[in-house]
Amino acid sequence: MRKIASWAKRGLFVLSPLTLAIAMAASAAPADNISPAVRAAMQRDLGLTSAQLSQYLKIERLQTQAEKQLASAQGSHYAGSWIERQGNGNFKLVVATTSMRPQKGTADVEFRNVRHSLGELESSKAQLDDVLAHGGKVPKGVYSWYVDLQSNSVVVSIGKGKEQAAVDFVAASAADAQTIRFVTAEEQPSLRSTLKGGLGYLRDPGDGYLYACSIGFNVTKGSTPAYVSAGHCGTAGEPVYFEGSAGTGPQWSIGPKIGTFTASKFPQPGQTGNDWSYVTVLSGNTQPATVYGWGSGDATVHGGTAAGVGAAICRSGRTSGWKCGTIEATGVTVSYSTGETILNLTRTTACSEGGDSGGSFITGPGQAQGVLSGGSGSCKGHLPNNRTRSFFQPRGPILSAYGLTLTTAP
Repeated sequence: MRKIASWAKRGLFVLSPLTLAIAMAASAAPADNISPAVRAAMQRDLGLTSAQLSQYLKIERLQTQAEKQLASAQGSHYAGSWIERQGNGNFKLVVATTSMRPQKGTADVEFRNVRHSLGELESSKAQLDDVLAHGGKVPKGVYSWYVDLQSNSVVVSIGKGKEQAAVDFVAASAADAQTIRFVTAEEQPSLRSTLKGGLGYLRDPGDGYLYACSIGFNVTKGSTPAYVSAGHCGTAGEPVYFEGSAGTGPQWSIGPKIGTFTASKFPQPGQTGNDWSYVTVLSGNTQPATVYGWGSGDATVHGGTAAGVGAAICRSGRTSGWKCGTIEATGVTVSYSTGETILNLTRTTACSEGGDSGGSFITGPGQAQGVLSGGSGSCKGHLPNNRTRSFFQPRGPILSAYGLTLTTAP
């Protein structure tokens, strides 16, 4: 007993959860067990060699399996974790903490001391959101705000010359100013609206225009087949049609009817809410657990485990096809150029185009992440310093809101 107590006093148990998680990750499924479509898109868009992608996937598994243990070990000092690329092209899992206690990492894990705990950052972000909950409006020139783990701050994204409006907004919220960082954005995010995930569909509400979006993920409501998409893509009761004969075009060509919007949630301009919907699918349609690969092989949906900050993701949509990037932040509040404010989005570096809205976001190991809501920039002409961004509505809350079950395959 004295020997065990001595070990505990010297802190030798601190790394136990980490050591266990590393062992679990090492014994997990092979790192290369991803579809050819996702592999090719990740290597192309993230600038990775095959070996670097395999090493990244190892760290992704470690993040998925160790995050809760690492957070628990840090207690109130925990300030988040993320995947970070090193100068040599390899990846590490970074764990941020406000604890001054020395902590030894591993070749795959680095402990980094920061000023603010995750609890402090989330409290400041919540105070900004609370302004809207009490009837306040997002001032013109304030585009979004979110907890940025890497900079250990709450980033408020603003337009050029809109610093004072942002300062006044933060002051009115009573958020801790020491946690706030203003970042000037090149462009305000906008909506991306134009039976595999990523295939195109059209709606014709009778106003003389066609509206195009992309299928998210196949789901079921009890035994009834359906799919999830973005809320701004349609309203309850509206019929939807394949774009072309099978959702692959030609673009703007109305194909067979595939279903009807059963429920949709999207706020009016000047209001706050979420951006999600689901479409009940007509019988006779096949709904595999796949995301369309646009000629590179489809990606199988194996589950819905949420990825962490720094994780690589790919998205599929009817306009731009397969595009990949990384997760920058979760729980993001975005004010779109059309006046709606959407809560709890995930910010990514993947590009997108109009018509990609509602389309699938998926990880290399086949974990469904969410559906595209909007973005900034373009896949055709990137903003300076590659500042294109896309935002997705996470899958979990959509399924919970409507009692849906994700369609998966082993």
